[in-house]
Amino acid sequence: MSLAAGAAPSVAAATPPRAERKPAPPGFLWGTAISAYQSEGNNTNSDAWLMENLKPSMFRERSGDACDSYHRFDEDFALAQALGFNCHRFGVEWARIEPSEGHFSNAVLDHYARMLDACQARGLKPIITLNHFTTPLWFAQRGGFEVEDSPDLFARFCRKVVERLGDRMHMVTTFNEANIRLLVDIMPGIAAGRRAADAAIAAAARATDSPRFSRLAFADAAVATPLMQEAHRRAYDAIKAVKPDLPVGVTLTTQDIQSPGRPDLVETYQRRLYGDWVEVARTHADFFGVQTYTRFIVGEDGVQAPPAGAEMTMAGYEFYPQALANTIRWAHAAVGKPIYVTESGVAVQDDAGRIAFIEAALDGVRECLDEGIPVHSYLYWSLLDNFEWTSGYGVPFGLTAVDRETFVRSPRPSALHLGRVAKANRI
Repeated sequence: MSLAAGAAPSVAAATPPRAERKPAPPGFLWGTAISAYQSEGNNTNSDAWLMENLKPSMFRERSGDACDSYHRFDEDFALAQALGFNCHRFGVEWARIEPSEGHFSNAVLDHYARMLDACQARGLKPIITLNHFTTPLWFAQRGGFEVEDSPDLFARFCRKVVERLGDRMHMVTTFNEANIRLLVDIMPGIAAGRRAADAAIAAAARATDSPRFSRLAFADAAVATPLMQEAHRRAYDAIKAVKPDLPVGVTLTTQDIQSPGRPDLVETYQRRLYGDWVEVARTHADFFGVQTYTRFIVGEDGVQAPPAGAEMTMAGYEFYPQALANTIRWAHAAVGKPIYVTESGVAVQDDAGRIAFIEAALDGVRECLDEGIPVHSYLYWSLLDNFEWTSGYGVPFGLTAVDRETFVRSPRPSALHLGRVAKANRI
């Protein structure tokens, strides 16, 4: 089934939401999340674009036009509106807004203003991400978040965006999954991945004549993590100075850490995954974004393989929607801020598996609400099949398929299903 801009999808094939679901809390947000780089296409001023197009490359394929959402954004908003959502999380791209150091493009800021206006016109509250893993090429060339003044540069960018666009935003986050660098270090196969990353970064350094080239997800964690934390704090203060009533949050990758028989290891690995970001969120965040996809079973030798016979996703990790409830509980106890599920999703070949994942994840959110935990949203990753970084286009997380040649958006049954749940406003 295809969806033209402004057209409503048929809901005949949608599975009705479970009858036992209860009304969602007042103001509960239903929607999807997507990033600028992964959907807009042709982001030629970005560090990621350079690294896609060099040899050796960590990327299976190039992002190219992606979903062409830079031009087709209103079609995406029309789709989200027709499905029944009331918010949409997307990003503004630093590399477009500040293509060279200190030069801010008024034309691009105007473009994002039009996007935000179109989003609101479709009845969707805009939740904006200011950085989703990518940085301007000039920033990476000078050392990225491994350089002492990087917090000031990031805060300057955030202030500029909010000065121009803040009145159009519902909520904003600084970094997407701010602890992504810490996640990289605990993933299985880190040694091989680190060698590939080092080779790719060395190639980028040679291509740009930059001995300090640094990419956010593969920077020296000991150097970059405290600088990113300071960058968030300064950005938070800068945003609040411009628009005090705009909610500013932190999102982390919050995978469910389990250790059967060794509960002491759970806290050890939580500390490795989150570092000091919990303290940062406590002092410099109005809300906390939970972004959960699976569980990690850990032992003395690190993250273990999933149990024998476990169902696996196309992204290579265990199908385990129960993880979301556990990470919500962890976040509530650890951070103590209002909780938003800003990403929850799965890559599967059979869309029935995606519906099953969503239902199980929502069961977990309902359990947490019944326990008195303040959960304020469920945002699925992602509205569209998009560019999944080093995996390219072969890992379909989207509620909607996108034709790589024509860009036609074709909602899957899972899109209709989650839309029905959102319209019913029951969880």
